Amino acid sequence: MRQLSRCPMPEISSCRSCGSAEIRKFLSLGNMPLPTALVTKEGLHQPEPRFPLDVAHCPECSLVQILEDVPPQQLFVDNYLYFSSFSDELLRHSREHALRLIEERRLGANSLVVELASNDGYLLKNFVEAGVPVVGIDPAPGQAEAANEAGVPTIAEFFGLELAQRVRREHGSADVVIANNVMAHIPDPNDFVEGISHLLSDGGLLTIENPYVRDLVEKCEFDTIYHEHFFYHSCTSIDRLMRRHGMYLMHVEYFPELHGGTLRWHVAKRGEVSETARQYLEDERERAITEYSYYADFAKKVEAVREELRLVLGGLRAEGARIAGYGAAAKGSTLANYVGIGPELVDFVVDRNVHKQGKYTPGTHIPVRPPEALLNEQPDYVLMLTWNFRDEILAQQQEYLKRGGRFIVPLPWPEVVA
Repeated sequence: MRQLSRCPMPEISSCRSCGSAEIRKFLSLGNMPLPTALVTKEGLHQPEPRFPLDVAHCPECSLVQILEDVPPQQLFVDNYLYFSSFSDELLRHSREHALRLIEERRLGANSLVVELASNDGYLLKNFVEAGVPVVGIDPAPGQAEAANEAGVPTIAEFFGLELAQRVRREHGSADVVIANNVMAHIPDPNDFVEGISHLLSDGGLLTIENPYVRDLVEKCEFDTIYHEHFFYHSCTSIDRLMRRHGMYLMHVEYFPELHGGTLRWHVAKRGEVSETARQYLEDERERAITEYSYYADFAKKVEAVREELRLVLGGLRAEGARIAGYGAAAKGSTLANYVGIGPELVDFVVDRNVHKQGKYTPGTHIPVRPPEALLNEQPDYVLMLTWNFRDEILAQQQEYLKRGGRFIVPLPWPEVVA
């Protein structure tokens, strides 16, 4: 059996955003491997680092956060294999966002759009096609290289105030800054947001997309908790963070099907706060999302899902069913390691990302294969580890379903989809 080493990290004792020492833990998922550190065949018998994964709430600024820090270099440079362009749904969503910004903000050849965590240029390429100057910023070397090769100028560095000052000196202030699925990934939110405030023009717009902490709790989406995600945001936590840096939450949009429930926050230095933004903030107060009590029973719900999923998978396996998985993503790593899903339950996992194929899942060591393996092997069931792309996966796998295959959707409660 492979030796697993626990890596002690300093536990966070005060809120990373506002500095309050009153943060309270409400969930512990145990010691977890790094979620995107897929294992090579040669490395299967090498020690695999594990880190505690505990989650807490801050009563002062309402920010939900994990209590241990893994160095960003390990998370986003050494082991990061996520490429946004492998998701058709995300490409469509991002293109609609870009085209709308071009129209509404009247962006042209004299404008500047900067995206933070721009990945492989999947979003910025839409601005490039329209003749709008862009700068992408992403520390992951493979993704930054892919973006540059695609004609999207990208800086392969971590973003903060120092880099923002350099970008502004070299390119001028930004008319639009985009930060999609990155606000959860930054260990120092104040340096990050201060950098945005410095880079953004006085009349500019910042748009942020991030999964909503309300959906995490109410839909029991515990698998979105992993070491890459330091934070789980509400409108309240975003509003309070932005205000400390001279910016304000102006408007809110909700995309219920994206990543299990995603908000797009519109932030600016000046302007009129929309009624929608006011309603979201009021709703969070009424639901007590700003209070510890809202999170207190979450651990019990998570444990119940774990036990039910174990029963479902174990029962099917006992009946002789063959089970595969779909999606070697970070969320699947949390789910599999917490529930205890290994090769004894799931024969293999498929993923469209060619950079993951031929490797093994972190901690659980399930082999990763191309999606074609579902038709070649025709397992009886497929555990949908990337359930946030449920509709896209079901549409892609119509032939598998026609042949009698079934999917198991694990959250918010395990169900079989035929």
